[in-house]
Amino acid sequence: MSEALRKKAIWAWTMYDWGNSAFATTVMAAVLPNYFLAYIATTESLALWGYTVAIGSLIAALLSPILGSIADFRGSKKKFMAFFVVIGVLSTALMFLIQRPGDWLLACILYITGTIGFAGSLVFYDALLPHVANEDEIDAVSSKGYAMGYIGGGLLLLINVLMIFFGPKLLPGMPEEQATALMMRLSLASVAVWWAVFSIPIFRYVREPQRKIQPGEENINVIRVGFARFFQALRHIRKFRDLFTFLLAFFIYSNGIGTIITMAVALGTDLGFGTLVLIGTLLLVQFIAAPFAILFGNLPKRLGIKRTIYLSLLVYTGIAIIGFFMTKDWHFILLGVAVATVQGGSQALSRSLMGQLMPKSKSAEFYGFFSVSEKFNTVIGPLVFAVVKQMTGNSRLAIISLVVFFLVGIFVLSRVNIERGIENAKAEDARMIAV
Repeated sequence: MSEALRKKAIWAWTMYDWGNSAFATTVMAAVLPNYFLAYIATTESLALWGYTVAIGSLIAALLSPILGSIADFRGSKKKFMAFFVVIGVLSTALMFLIQRPGDWLLACILYITGTIGFAGSLVFYDALLPHVANEDEIDAVSSKGYAMGYIGGGLLLLINVLMIFFGPKLLPGMPEEQATALMMRLSLASVAVWWAVFSIPIFRYVREPQRKIQPGEENINVIRVGFARFFQALRHIRKFRDLFTFLLAFFIYSNGIGTIITMAVALGTDLGFGTLVLIGTLLLVQFIAAPFAILFGNLPKRLGIKRTIYLSLLVYTGIAIIGFFMTKDWHFILLGVAVATVQGGSQALSRSLMGQLMPKSKSAEFYGFFSVSEKFNTVIGPLVFAVVKQMTGNSRLAIISLVVFFLVGIFVLSRVNIERGIENAKAEDARMIAV
């Protein structure tokens, strides 16, 4: 591949982050949680939303490693990715139909199927990273993807905020509350269009990686191979000692990160902060996070990748502690800015470290396990949040509990030997055969 085509492939790969991040910002984090609690509310709306987030993430997490194994065997990462993009886009478009309190079940179902599409597509998107970027640029490319995601998701969220706050003025014959609800539903539908359009480059310009199989798999049924590879990887993952330890560390600390990302707006609504403060803060986070994601992509050259992740987790620890005491609007805004400085970096560097520690020939398979760890951070965290809220009636207690996830995650990550892990991955790739 020429250098020009390789750069275009990297650009196309990052543009998918630009497109799909609108689902994370508008649907998962900002508009849908606020709309659900304000217009589709039940007596236990916050707890119900926590359970909904957990269920969607759990299903996506359980599907990911099996699908990754099958995609690696067939050499069909892009086809599987397209399937999940279609599921996510259609589910998001249908959210326009959520109109009244009786539609709470429809809202939950569409959120769950949308999450499956979103999370499922990311398994294969992430799996393409080691094939698009060279070894010496994987940290920078991963971080650039997150930066593009923050800008793209933030840009559409800005458009959505303008629609929600100024759109009702263009409908003078409609009651303001009804007009605002309409604009929120149109905002949800706009995500489907944005996601679909900016998914096009990755399918046009990123090539399907060369298929590699294990000796003896040449003529075996694809489903059988998929399950066989999954259970084999499950049994033998300890062979990749440092990869396994990193996945455990990521599973632990990402529970704290995932809960902050997915529950922040719902929590703010529950604590009485206004819609303008909540969505405005999230919008601010998007644009501050973009340059900091790129900054974190360059920090490993000076600090090393582990120390850079440690830094981000210590900042999150401070956020969780201070968040317990927040009572005023400016507290929420300040914590949002703090999250913006580390959110993209911690996620991007975790993804790139995963890419360095795993065999490229099994990228979808092992990113499937990464996805399990990543998606369980929106299963266990929100589930704990919902349970604590129901049992104590105090959602602040859930915030302070996140400190444990970050500190234990740092300790487990300290046990990872990156150089040894990279050598083990290369040895496994050398054992595979190309077809």
